[in-house]
Amino acid sequence: MKTGIRRATGRRLTALLLCTVLLAGVLALSAGAANTTVTAQLSPHFTIEIDGAEKTFYDAGGNEAHPIVYNGTTYLPLRAIGELMGKNVNWDEANLTVTLAGSRITAAVSGTPDTAAKKQNISAQIRRDFTIVVDGVTRTFADGAGNRVYPLLYNGITYLPLRSVGELMGDSVSFDSKTSTVILKRDSLVTDADSFNQGSQGSQTTTPSTDGVISAETAKAKALAHAGLKAADVTFVKSKLEWDDGRRVYDVEFYTADYREYDYEIDAVTGSVLSFDYDADSYTPPSTGERISEAKARSIALAKVPGATASHVKKLKLDRDDGRWEYEIEIVYKEIEYDFEIDAVTGAILSWDAESIYD
Repeated sequence: MKTGIRRATGRRLTALLLCTVLLAGVLALSAGAANTTVTAQLSPHFTIEIDGAEKTFYDAGGNEAHPIVYNGTTYLPLRAIGELMGKNVNWDEANLTVTLAGSRITAAVSGTPDTAAKKQNISAQIRRDFTIVVDGVTRTFADGAGNRVYPLLYNGITYLPLRSVGELMGDSVSFDSKTSTVILKRDSLVTDADSFNQGSQGSQTTTPSTDGVISAETAKAKALAHAGLKAADVTFVKSKLEWDDGRRVYDVEFYTADYREYDYEIDAVTGSVLSFDYDADSYTPPSTGERISEAKARSIALAKVPGATASHVKKLKLDRDDGRWEYEIEIVYKEIEYDFEIDAVTGAILSWDAESIYD
């Protein structure tokens, strides 16, 4: 009888031990899913401009905290953003929670700019277990495609994606690839005024006057130079000065004699190309022919994006459209997304466009 009791007790102990081991495994897997170590890029060459003013970020110890780029997205330090929002920032270690709330009662941290910093690869953690609470509301964030995004942790600093920072601050986000400048700017409901008060932040800014805007002819010349065309080669449809996301831009449209259409958005102050679109609608596809290789199609697209390499190609797909074989290619380089349609027989570029990934 005692032997039976010992065997039953042994079985219960074995079962209990097995459950303990399984529970430990589940907890370990959960912890691993929460804390994913990734390779990101420290990007001190990026300039961050918020409501017209260039900003430098510092951690609580006065050390400069540089922007980080991971998977084509720029991340900024959350505590420093809390300073700009005028909110107190608290870290709850027990609950892994960052709280932004109330009116800030301490001065913003100052420090000495880290001029020796260089662009380099770093190891950071994706923290799916961190909670962000703003004014009592738990916030979650998503990218442009609606996918959930999480904070990054690097050197004890919590970072949020730029799109999320824009949501918190109520600012629109854009990127100037020519100068590597990230721009956060508060949108205004009214654009026809001599000056603007930005409200809660108490800052007073003046809209760009037409004195600081390039001419329509200059904007046309910038677009033509980018397209590799001359004025005699095209017919202009539009060159209109307008507002877009709080910025003065020229919307320039033209077409060639064979009805290839071009559409450009030119910064009306700097003259830089913000976005463009090319469409060869008049192109007549051949009925037969041998298709070019993926490598050839990739090289044709990369030739249009100086500096980009095969590692920047995010999509390369052979598809059939309107009876014609085409390669669809997507390249993401310096936070600009380029989309190409290339004839799979002739290698001709049927259409291509580019825009900031923040749009």
